[in-house]
Amino acid sequence: MAIYLTKESKVLVQGMTGGEGMKHTRRMLAAGTNIVGGVNPRKAGRTVDFDERAVPVFGSVADGMRATGADVTVVFVPPAFAQAAVMEAADAGIGLAVVITEGIPVHDSVAFTAYAERKGTRIIGPNCPGLITPGQSNAGIIPADITKPGPIGLVSKSGTLTYQLMYELRDTGFSTCVGIGGDPVVGTSHIDCLAAFQDDPDTELIVLIGEIGGDAEERAAAYVRAHVTKPVVAYIAGFTAPEGRTMGHAGAIVSGSSGTARAKQEALEAAGVQVGSTPTKTARLVLDRLNTERDTTES
Repeated sequence: MAIYLTKESKVLVQGMTGGEGMKHTRRMLAAGTNIVGGVNPRKAGRTVDFDERAVPVFGSVADGMRATGADVTVVFVPPAFAQAAVMEAADAGIGLAVVITEGIPVHDSVAFTAYAERKGTRIIGPNCPGLITPGQSNAGIIPADITKPGPIGLVSKSGTLTYQLMYELRDTGFSTCVGIGGDPVVGTSHIDCLAAFQDDPDTELIVLIGEIGGDAEERAAAYVRAHVTKPVVAYIAGFTAPEGRTMGHAGAIVSGSSGTARAKQEALEAAGVQVGSTPTKTARLVLDRLNTERDTTES
């Protein structure tokens, strides 16, 4: 099992014929992703060869969906065109749009995330690494060779920390890893992923990675307290961030105690979540908690 992305997912790539789109389409194909087409209205009708795999190019997401039955799109278009690309995908009725593009104006993200929600399209991102279900499918830029299938579900604001925890826990493995992005406005939240992992029978433990700024982690803590029965382990980036400074891609500003790593840690721990002080120590907490849970079940 997995959340949002499986080996059955049929994936379109908007912007496939650009430099980044070409590079990452090749990587996704190598990971086993079922990429059924690219989208570029100026190159419709052509095919692009990727190591002996010919991928057709469609003029629109709707055309690609009609021809292939695609249910996922990965967006690699420049920031100025991202809003139109996502809205086009939502109008076509795609189920999942993974928006890799960074640097999208916040008002554009507000517009297309609200529009997609009304249309029933789930957005992952923007400014995110995407998601991977190891051994099944990879939609985005997450390295596919640093982990394996396993019982851990991962949701993270940070792309780099997604990769690090995947590598730290590579011998145990993951059900699905979701990089939700750290922009002020994102389509899928920690809470959305917590709910999905809670319902996934093959996810035994959930790792939550957050950052300073905002209150997403505090809201996630409240959700864990009320709805999540599986063990959750967390890491919060930014314990040494100076007050009043804008930090990182999240544009996170810490003011007083609001949005600090310490405040987030306290909220999570009050909900029964163990919080690691470094990524490596977080990985150790995960392994210890998994072993404890399994020992308890066996006894």
